[in-house]
Amino acid sequence: MNQTRHLGFTAPDQLRQRLSGVSRQSLAKRAASLRPQSGQGPVVFATTTALRALGRRVLALDHEAEELDTLLDELVAKTAPELLAVYGVGPGTAASLRVAAGDNLDRLRSEAAWAHPCGVAPIEMSSEKTKHYRLNRSGDRQADAALWRIVITRMYSEPRIRAYVARRSEEGLTKSEIIRVLKALRRSGGLQLPAAAIAFEQIWRWPGPIIG
Repeated sequence: MNQTRHLGFTAPDQLRQRLSGVSRQSLAKRAASLRPQSGQGPVVFATTTALRALGRRVLALDHEAEELDTLLDELVAKTAPELLAVYGVGPGTAASLRVAAGDNLDRLRSEAAWAHPCGVAPIEMSSEKTKHYRLNRSGDRQADAALWRIVITRMYSEPRIRAYVARRSEEGLTKSEIIRVLKALRRSGGLQLPAAAIAFEQIWRWPGPIIG
């Protein structure tokens, strides 16, 4: 899409006017509908041909992505329906967690064992005056991103989590620190927290590999 937009910016006037003001969602269709003609002149002909090729490529990739998303939705719904039922977990998030877990579920015997491969296990980095923790960055970054999406969704839409965030903010924690806690821990102050703990609880209900 960036190539199409930038090529449209530098195109001859007659092409630039046709693409001017077109939304990003409609740009690919507009570019794919262009018709290069030999009588247009070499510059206009070459630019029109390139824009049409880029537009068609974007449309083909969008169609392929839609097909893959449909297939992914079916596979995740079949293998991890309980995880999909968790508020804030979509097919992409569930798939990332399922891939991170792999086929060796017997190795994930605790929430701590699940937090490490997801890169959300807390590691102490305290000094004499302050006590801080950071997350283990050696885990699966896609799983870490999936847990982040769960946390962000619930931070802004679930009243209990919003109240928890407000309380911890008053205690002096930064937003990044609160997110780390929500991603890594099961409970804090009696509050049931999302992310790693929820994923760990649901993962044992999955019957096996997604494919096979």
